[in-house]
Amino acid sequence: MNVSLAPMEGLTTVYYRQALHRWFGGVDRYYTPFLSPTQDHRFTKRELREVLPQHNLGMDTVPQLLTRSAADFLWAANALADLGYGEVNLNLGCPSGTVVAKGKGSGFLGFPEELDRFLEDIFSHCCCAISVKTRVGLLSPEEFPTLLAIFRKYPLARLIVHPRVQKDMYKNTPRLACFAAALEGSPFPVCYNGDLYTPGDIAAFQASFPGAEHIMLGRGLAGDPALARRVKGGPPASKQELEGFVTQIYETYAAAFGSRRNAMLRMKEVWFYLMGLFEGGEKLSKAIKKARDPLDYEAAVQAVLRELPLSPVLHPDW
Repeated sequence: MNVSLAPMEGLTTVYYRQALHRWFGGVDRYYTPFLSPTQDHRFTKRELREVLPQHNLGMDTVPQLLTRSAADFLWAANALADLGYGEVNLNLGCPSGTVVAKGKGSGFLGFPEELDRFLEDIFSHCCCAISVKTRVGLLSPEEFPTLLAIFRKYPLARLIVHPRVQKDMYKNTPRLACFAAALEGSPFPVCYNGDLYTPGDIAAFQASFPGAEHIMLGRGLAGDPALARRVKGGPPASKQELEGFVTQIYETYAAAFGSRRNAMLRMKEVWFYLMGLFEGGEKLSKAIKKARDPLDYEAAVQAVLRELPLSPVLHPDW
């Protein structure tokens, strides 16, 4: 099973990916949080930090682009190709209201004719491979057959399907019939993304879709950074690994920002997901969330690692 890390805005930054790769492994491909190319045709300092090759050594990394302008997409894709990237990913999945209001992300799915012209343009002129991450519609899964027919007109490097529509956000049950339709007879690799939290979930998915060879893990991997390793028969996370993981992210943020307080603020989202690995952590979880000073944050983290037992969820269940 080929495992990818989903791009999660504000979480799976370059510093997060570096630490995940070092301490846990198991991930075959890392997708960056989206870059938003504009008509200025230059990357911001933050965007460059994500994609500089020296920051992604040893990791198969694919930059993701969010735009509905073919010219802006092509500029960014070609600039990334110049940095050595062989593939870029088009974001047609982001459900954020501000993104959708601009017709980007999953909002682009509401304009299939324009999307078709966009894809024709970028596939005609791009100098690197293009993959697509998509939802199955804007308002209804009944939109997906039309969208799938459009996708199959082009030589996608990979189609990543999150089988929800935009209005679902991250609620409701993934629409597996849509994924089955995408997988059947596909001319390109198809990857599944959505609600895979444990090795048991992944085993059940494999049993339902034995022909599926690619999965993408987002919230499941954020909640258990050893999940990709466990899928491949490796051990669950240890406290020593978890301590090394969060310490590396925190320290690299502090160095990059020149501020431990700013690093602390970034770490709160990391811990939002990680606290599920520990039993009886409600009080300390609140201490991390409410910390206003880096010393308070650091003390709360040390208390978690010192005092709380790991949850049985870490034990292999398949």
